[in-house]
Amino acid sequence: MEFPFPRKRDSGRRLMLIGLAAFSLAAAANDAAAQDSLSQASIQAQQAQAKLQQRIDSADDKTRQALQTLRQANQQAARLESYNQELAPVVESQAKRLATQRQALAQISVTREALPGEMRKMVEQLRQMIQADMPFLRQERLARVDDLDKLLASDQASPSDKLKQIYSVWRTELDYGREMDQWSGPLDGAQSAESSRNSQYTREVDFLRVGRSGWYYVTPDDRAGGVWSDADQQWEALNGDDIREVRRGIRIAEDQSAPSLLHLPASVRVENGVAMANSENSAAADAPATDATGANAEDQG
Repeated sequence: MEFPFPRKRDSGRRLMLIGLAAFSLAAAANDAAAQDSLSQASIQAQQAQAKLQQRIDSADDKTRQALQTLRQANQQAARLESYNQELAPVVESQAKRLATQRQALAQISVTREALPGEMRKMVEQLRQMIQADMPFLRQERLARVDDLDKLLASDQASPSDKLKQIYSVWRTELDYGREMDQWSGPLDGAQSAESSRNSQYTREVDFLRVGRSGWYYVTPDDRAGGVWSDADQQWEALNGDDIREVRRGIRIAEDQSAPSLLHLPASVRVENGVAMANSENSAAADAPATDATGANAEDQG
């Protein structure tokens, strides 16, 4: 026997179950899609975060590099500032030197025009000084001045060479005031102390010059000697002790004896003007002590 109602109920149940299953499938599909979407969004977020972190790391590297560059620049700036401070005096000195050179260049034409006349004056002053000086080696010294005259008149030498030669002769003359020298030669050009009656008397003697303060001679046998009197322009006789001192000075000048003080009358006046250095009564206490090195206590050179 068949019962229709229960059949309808079972059919509706099956439909309900089918709908629930379809809904479940749809929900499951939606959940899967949602999960896929969430997973994709998570992946994208992670990728974006990774990219952002890379940019942050890159920015940090650039920042650190910029800081390192800045530190190096600051250190270099400090070194340059210190270097500039060290160079500042040098630059200032060079600037002054350049200014001086510019001024010299601006005046070079004037200097070039005035140089020949100035060199001529220097030579004439040198000649006058030799003629006014004690007459030791006068011919030799004047010959050097004559050579300078010829040099100035020549066009073969440059102005610098002429000036250099003039300075050389001047230095030679100035050295006479600081040096001690000895030589042998004829006693001419002035009467000796032992032959005042014979103006033509000539004799070979040994000379001693101590700077420009003393000029002496002794005969080879040491029996006679004299000191040049610059005030009287003639030789005056020396006594035996002075002759022995002159001979000792000659040995010192020849490096045959150790340097020491020489007690001799001077050829020029004492600088303070108290007494004549080569008067007849002069003695070692009255005359300036003459050093064997070529200078005296009262420098006359």
